[in-house]
Amino acid sequence: MDPMIRLSDRLEKIYSLIEPGERVADIGTDHALLPIALYARGRTRALILSDTRPGPLEKTRAGLDRLLPGAVFDIRLGDGLAPYACGEVDVAVMAGMGGRLIADILSADAEKARSLGRYILQPRNAADKLRLRLAELGFVVFDESLAAEGRFICEILCAAPAARFAGASRPAPARPAALRRAEGILAAGGLSEEISPLLFRKSEPLLAAWLERKLKTAETVSEHLAAAGAGKEALLEKSRARAASFRALLDTLRA
Repeated sequence: MDPMIRLSDRLEKIYSLIEPGERVADIGTDHALLPIALYARGRTRALILSDTRPGPLEKTRAGLDRLLPGAVFDIRLGDGLAPYACGEVDVAVMAGMGGRLIADILSADAEKARSLGRYILQPRNAADKLRLRLAELGFVVFDESLAAEGRFICEILCAAPAARFAGASRPAPARPAALRRAEGILAAGGLSEEISPLLFRKSEPLLAAWLERKLKTAETVSEHLAAAGAGKEALLEKSRARAASFRALLDTLRA
């Protein structure tokens, strides 16, 4: 197989967050494109692939046999973290799931969840709910990124048990004044869980495009609510406030 197997920008970003030689769990592996790339490019061969249903695992095995004939993989059937022992992997990947499902998987066995090294999480939705649950479970989200895939811009969170970050310092922000302004806007608008300040700290390249999409959605919702007339005033006020926050964040980026 060609070791330069092409991944989507989303999976390529996740790939880049895995260090050479790390023990990796791909939870909800499905087509197994990420593990195939990790193996074929020599990034790591310490891979465990799991899924909750036999059907997706059969698809996984078929893809592995076709693309990496003769390669041996540890493939496990089970729900969430159930197929894994405490401390068995350095990094666990959960990508393409709903944020609430990822949160439920971590909550189902919080002790085991905290025993694994760190997590790379790419929720399809409800990232704000996932951030809240991570904090409740004693995790720190120490890095966030955005990646384009088709017409979507995906959020990627890196999290680890808070105990691992005791006394650790973060890199200095690229634009300290802009970060302070952004943090103030996020807090005032009640958006701190929806939009991570980490994206401003690192000057994430896709941040402006992502905020523009959020602004457009808020403006469209406001137009519909305004057209609906009486009874929608509170919702309209809230939607317009969201739009104003997004404009202010965009102004901060462009300043």
